[in-house]
Amino acid sequence: MLAAKNTEYGAPSVLTITDVERPTIADDQILVEVRATAVTQGDRRLRTADFPGIAAVFGRAMTGVFAPRHSIGGSSFAGRVVAVGAKVKRFKTGDDVFGSVMHGAYAELLALSESEAVAKMPTRTSYSEAAALPYGAITALVFLKDMAKVQPGERVLIVGASGGVGHLAVQIAKHLGAHVTGVGHRHEDQVRALGADEFIDYRAEDFTERGQRWDVIFDTTEGDHFRAYRRALSQNGRYLSLFLTVRILVEMMVTALRSGPRAMAGVALGTPELLDDLRELVDARVVSPVIAERYPLEQIVAAHTALETSRPFGCIVVDVTDAERVRMPVMVRAA
Repeated sequence: MLAAKNTEYGAPSVLTITDVERPTIADDQILVEVRATAVTQGDRRLRTADFPGIAAVFGRAMTGVFAPRHSIGGSSFAGRVVAVGAKVKRFKTGDDVFGSVMHGAYAELLALSESEAVAKMPTRTSYSEAAALPYGAITALVFLKDMAKVQPGERVLIVGASGGVGHLAVQIAKHLGAHVTGVGHRHEDQVRALGADEFIDYRAEDFTERGQRWDVIFDTTEGDHFRAYRRALSQNGRYLSLFLTVRILVEMMVTALRSGPRAMAGVALGTPELLDDLRELVDARVVSPVIAERYPLEQIVAAHTALETSRPFGCIVVDVTDAERVRMPVMVRAA
């Protein structure tokens, strides 16, 4: 089977398309024919070993100190189950599924346990759309719903509202009943169309100088900006950062012990339950992914380059096989 591999850390050019051995499955695993995968900021970090702050220590230990421990990258995927292990209960051959893994989605076939972050696909999405969902939507759900516990009527500001996480966070914050402000430097009409009540162009205006207060600031951009944004938070406001640094860990401990705005950060890991919740939101037309650009697997270097250089609105998707193939049952004997 074909797969995109990188045997060293570095620029997009370290990715190469090569023929690799077809995976085998254990009794509790399923084999998925990957139809589409996403190129995310998480994938970029794993390709480059560019882990921010204190996460660099754990990141290198997990992925490989000098070179990638797992050479086939890719974390978000959508496809069809083509074989199941003897003990698998949740899936059968022919099921369309989507999910997230630590590695391995940049390949024509993916083997994973049925207990991992995989679920049946939403009924009204293509494979490309389904692959665009897990990374950003799961992150937004965990941070806004579980961590910040956003309540109806609260004011939520999303920094980086047009990005892979941000454009889904706008929709989820709106679903939770919040008044949503998106921050970016372009794509205002598109961000508003997703549900944002306001849009602030950071090139023209510093939102911290408006005199307004937000209950939640979800910062999807790199770095820890709690000190800079604190004055824009309400008395019980929560600042959410996607990036773990030593400073924000200290700020989390300090702000947890006193009244006033709190700093929060963490890691959002996919689960079957979260994916089931996400599928329901998509089927209810509450959440819709935005695909910025699509590339065939053979052009995965160009896809990673676009992520780094073009700041796309939405998600970049790689069609591993025929992602738009009609979703019909396949005749493959179970393992």
